[in-house]
Formats: sequence, structure tokens, C-alpha cells
Amino acid sequence: MKKENWTCLTEIVLLGFSDFQSMRDLLFCLVLIFYLMALMGNSMILILTIFNRSLHTPMYFFLWNLSFVEIGYTSSISPKTLVDLLSENQNISFWSCGCQMCFSLLFGVTECCLLCVMAYDRYIAICKPLQYPYIMNLRECANLAAVSWAIGVSVGLGQSISIFTLPFCGSNRIRHFFCDIMPVLRLASSNTYKNQVAIVTLTVLFVLVPLLLILFSYILIISTILTMPLAKTRRKAFSTCSSHLTVVCIFYGTCIVTYMRPNSEYSMDSSRFLALLYTVVTPSLNPIIYSLRNKEIKAAFMKSVARKQMFFIGSY
Repeated sequence: MKKENWTCLTEIVLLGFSDFQSMRDLLFCLVLIFYLMALMGNSMILILTIFNRSLHTPMYFFLWNLSFVEIGYTSSISPKTLVDLLSENQNISFWSCGCQMCFSLLFGVTECCLLCVMAYDRYIAICKPLQYPYIMNLRECANLAAVSWAIGVSVGLGQSISIFTLPFCGSNRIRHFFCDIMPVLRLASSNTYKNQVAIVTLTVLFVLVPLLLILFSYILIISTILTMPLAKTRRKAFSTCSSHLTVVCIFYGTCIVTYMRPNSEYSMDSSRFLALLYTVVTPSLNPIIYSLRNKEIKAAFMKSVARKQMFFIGSY
């Protein structure tokens, strides 16, 4: 076997928030609350979009995919974080760490792509409304979602394999609460310059470029909305975009601050708390943002509640 494929580590220690002992109980409660909110909120959107025909449209098809991604993303990180906050043993096996990195990258990159696709959907709906049914047909929506998932799977598997086939024979301690790509890469015993170049390249391709495309889409969308003659029409158009734009600002804002800062400004303390935002808090906020600002989802929810009430009344 070549030396490059040797590994000396069997476990990695996730130090997490061990240097914030007085805050661990509070952090556990907060992470648990936000994780349960993310599961319940995104599950509600999954169920509503499946069983309500009024939500069988391209926008809600992509929202269904986004909710599924959010559940997978936070579930790849939050359960282990909760266990570590209660336990003194914060070890994770070497290959479990690789799996966690793979799934977190998979869901994270897929979310970036889906948010870009959702911006494209809004652009076609508002700027080219007459062509919308033909451009955003069922086949096209399925293809766009499939491409988003394929990119996420490729990046997740590719980066995890390229990093975890490096030799790891030094320290096994990470000052983070999950196997994030940069802290793990710092443990490698060989030259990681090519890996770092690959990470920067992929960050530009799948974080910065989608963000620029989203911003360009919204420049066109806003310019189109401002030319609409009726104020009511303008308000309706803005309302269909505001939820998506809010989610984009929260998700991309934390990702860019975390992953695109110069190394001289990199602080593990700030990085850990920023990571809590996009791995735990953001997935719980997305369903709230879409539900509060979306009349169709609220109407579908009320109909579902009314049906259940009628069912229970009829059963008696």
C-alpha cells in the first residue's frame, strides 16, 4: 500500500464547546429547541406540499426539495452535537467523521443550488409570465432539482474522499462541534495545498456564483416589478419573492462570512458560533419565514387542520 493512503487515526476528538463549560446546558437547550423546530417545520411543509393540490406548482416543488435538504442537513450535525453537549466523551470514529462531512457538504451544496434554481423560477414567473407554464414544466423542474442533487452528491463524495485518503498521523483534536472541512484538513500530515485550492474553487463555483446569479435575477425581477402599473400587483409580486430573498440572505450571509474570510481573520470561536447559525438555526427559520409570508401555505395548513377536525368529529 502506498504511504499516501496510510492513516494513523482511528478517532477524532470534537472539542466543540468544551471551553464554554458554563454555557453547555444552555447551548444544549437551544440546539434541541431549534433542531425540533427544524424537523417539525420542514416536515409540515413536506406534508402540505404533497397532500394539497393547490401547492402542486414549480415553486412548491422546489420548496419541498429545500425542506427535505434542511432536514437532512441539520440531522447530519445536530444529533451528534446534542450528545456531545451532554457527554464528556466527544470522540467520533475516523470514518464516521468522513460520513458526517460527506452528508453536510452534500446537503449544503444542494441547498446553494436549489436557492439559485428557486430564484430562476421566480424570474421566469415575474419577468416572463406568459412563457412560465411552458418553461417551468414538470420535466424541466425535475431536471433542475436532479442537477442540484447531482452537484451536491458529487461535491460531498469527491471532497470527503480526497480529504480522508490523506495521511492523518498527528493530532486528532478539532476545536469544532462537527467535522467541518477546514478544521479536518488541518489535521492532515501531508501537504494540503491542492485540497485548499479545490475548496476555494468549489466555494466560488457553488457559493459565490449562485449568489451572484440570484442577485442578478432579483435585479431583473425588481426592475420588472417597478414597471407594473397596479400597486396591488406590485405588492403580490414582491410577496412571492420576499420569503426566498430572506432565506438567501441568512444562508449565504453566514456561509460567506464563515468560508470566504482570509486566514488571518479566521477565529475558531466566531466560526463555531457562526456554524451554529447555518447548521441549526437557519433550517428552523426557513419554514417559519415561508409560512408567515405565504398565504397559500397558511391556507393549506388551515384546510388540513379543518379536515382533521372533521375526521375526529365524524369518528365520534
